[in-house]
Amino acid sequence: MREIVNLQIGQCGNQIGTKFWESIMTEHGLNNDGIYHGTNDLQRSRLDVYFSEVAGNKFVPRSVLVDLECGTMDAVKSSSLGNLFRPDNFIYGQNGAGNNWAKGHYTEGAELVDQVLDVVRKEVENCDSLQGFQLTHSLGGGTGSGMGTLLISKIREDYPDRMMATFSVMPSPKVSDTVVEPYNATLSIHQLVENADKTFCIDNQALYDICMNTLKIGSPAYPQLNQLVTSVMSGITTCLRFPGQLNADLRKMAVNLVPFPRLHFFIIGYAPLSASTAKSFRNITVAELNSQMFDPRNMMAACDPRHGRYLSVVTVYRGKISQREVEDQMNQIQRKNSSQFVEWIPSNVKTAMCDIPPPDTQMSSTFIGNSTAIQELFRRNIEQFTLMFRRKAFLHWYTDEGMDIMEFTEAESNMADLISEYLQYQDATVDDDDYEDNGGAYAEEPEHDE
Repeated sequence: MREIVNLQIGQCGNQIGTKFWESIMTEHGLNNDGIYHGTNDLQRSRLDVYFSEVAGNKFVPRSVLVDLECGTMDAVKSSSLGNLFRPDNFIYGQNGAGNNWAKGHYTEGAELVDQVLDVVRKEVENCDSLQGFQLTHSLGGGTGSGMGTLLISKIREDYPDRMMATFSVMPSPKVSDTVVEPYNATLSIHQLVENADKTFCIDNQALYDICMNTLKIGSPAYPQLNQLVTSVMSGITTCLRFPGQLNADLRKMAVNLVPFPRLHFFIIGYAPLSASTAKSFRNITVAELNSQMFDPRNMMAACDPRHGRYLSVVTVYRGKISQREVEDQMNQIQRKNSSQFVEWIPSNVKTAMCDIPPPDTQMSSTFIGNSTAIQELFRRNIEQFTLMFRRKAFLHWYTDEGMDIMEFTEAESNMADLISEYLQYQDATVDDDDYEDNGGAYAEEPEHDE
């Protein structure tokens, strides 16, 4: 089997991660203690990807839960899934990171990281053929961003040939929990650009908007936002967990989505989304799924794909859907919106299919797009970063932990480079002069200091 090790870090990462396990256990017919009660053999066929089987027919998630304070861990232990996770896989400190990236990356987090790597190594040794790692965290706080990126770089050193996919909650323009979010996020993205293979960008503001405008939930709380995230996560991982007509694994998905190694930040979406009162009035068809998937209002990152162009797109369909119909609909979308897709990647939409629908609907689809519009997210962040950094505001919290101011400058210039790379490929055309001038090689990417 092609196993995946899941890491959930910090308060946000653990809340999303726990919700993800709840969701996929329902899909695989497992109860809260990890005992199989399903009726369909397909539910069991690839359980090994995310679960290890132990004595007594019990399945245990291959998951490592990390936080620098014990509150989140206690919440998970006292929840309905408390008995599910291996007790050794809860790793927590006592002091917390206090929303400080440097504490998570250099001091508090660095003290705990060896302990986490030991547990990760044990999980990896129990795998027959490890496919890679998936990590859930947020970039605005201290633990998820600081310690999360530290773990990613350490795992990259130990397992350089395995895939690293991250589900990263980006700071959003209107929903801000902490003043120093722009610092934490910029320092994190500086690390993610170099050390992650795929980053699925999630944004609280976009989730709020979907809950209020599409699902018509008056005042959404975190459980509803997390539910949205997990529906996308279970969609993205469907082809890893079930046999399908077109199987994708982490690496295949990355090969189809990442044209240049640094441009691996994706916009994600899910369909069908509708208010509970309107569900009985809708007939879900492939055309309906597609129009919802490509609708900017249903994207889970606060950027508008119409302001950029798609480099590549992967769509995952679930349910009894004809492959022919999907391909026809996709060709139609590409023809109709050809200006939104770069023309120098000829067939840049890939579809994956799985016969097994999610528990609550007959068919669904998940959208993963590599769009140059994601630069809006980075641009907004770097503007806020620069405003504070120019005045050296809040910097003493970071330098007191032993950080060098040069690291801020490097992170800022790396993010500026990333934005200009997205711009360069957004404006590129098939008969680009850059291509001719380089004797058939594309304009060179800017060099980066290690």
